[in-house]
Amino acid sequence: MKIYGDTQSGNCYKLKLLCSLLSIHHQWVAVDILKGETQTAEFLQLNPDGKIPLLVMDDGECLAESNAILFYLARKSYLLPENHLQQARVLQWQFFEQYSHEPYIAVARFIARYLGLPEDRRGEYMSKRAGGYRALDVMEQKLQSAQFLVGNQCTIADISLYAYTHVADEGGFDLSRYPAISDWLGRIQSLGGYIGMDD
Repeated sequence: MKIYGDTQSGNCYKLKLLCSLLSIHHQWVAVDILKGETQTAEFLQLNPDGKIPLLVMDDGECLAESNAILFYLARKSYLLPENHLQQARVLQWQFFEQYSHEPYIAVARFIARYLGLPEDRRGEYMSKRAGGYRALDVMEQKLQSAQFLVGNQCTIADISLYAYTHVADEGGFDLSRYPAISDWLGRIQSLGGYIGMDD
C-alpha cells in the first residue's frame, strides 16, 4: 500500500508513527503541499478533496482523513481497544484533536514554521493562542491522573494528539507549563518502534 504525505505535517506524521510502531510495510510517497502537488489532476483523481494524508490500498481503494486511516490501520492491534466504550473514548479524543486542538496549534505552527510568520497573518496567528492553550489545559488535566488518554496503554488517541502537541513550541506554545503533558510525551517517545518526524 502507499501513503501520500508530508512528514512535517502532523496529520501525516501520525501515520508514519503508527506504521513504525506496528511494523506496517508501506511505500511513502512524499507530497509537497506548498508546491501544489495535492491539486494536480493525478492526485485529485485519488482524493477529490485535494488533501493529505491519503492511503491507497493494494486493490486501489483510497482512504482519506488521518484519524480514519489510523482507525483502519490499527484494527486488531494494541493501539485500538476491543471494548466498545473504550473505542468510543478513542474517537472522542480524536474528534477533540480535529476540532479543539489542531485548528489552533497546527495552524499557528503552519503560519510560523511554513510561512515564516508574515505580517499579514500575524493577527490570525495571535488569535490561535487562546484556543491552543485551552486544548493543552484539557489534556494536562486528563494526564495528571492517567498515563495515557484512554485506558492503561497507548492508543491511536495518543498518536493523534501527540503529532501536533510534541511540536507545539514551533507554533509559539510554551509546553514547560504542562508537566503531565511533558511526561506523556516522554512515554510515547519510549515506545518500541517509535520514530520521530525527521527520522
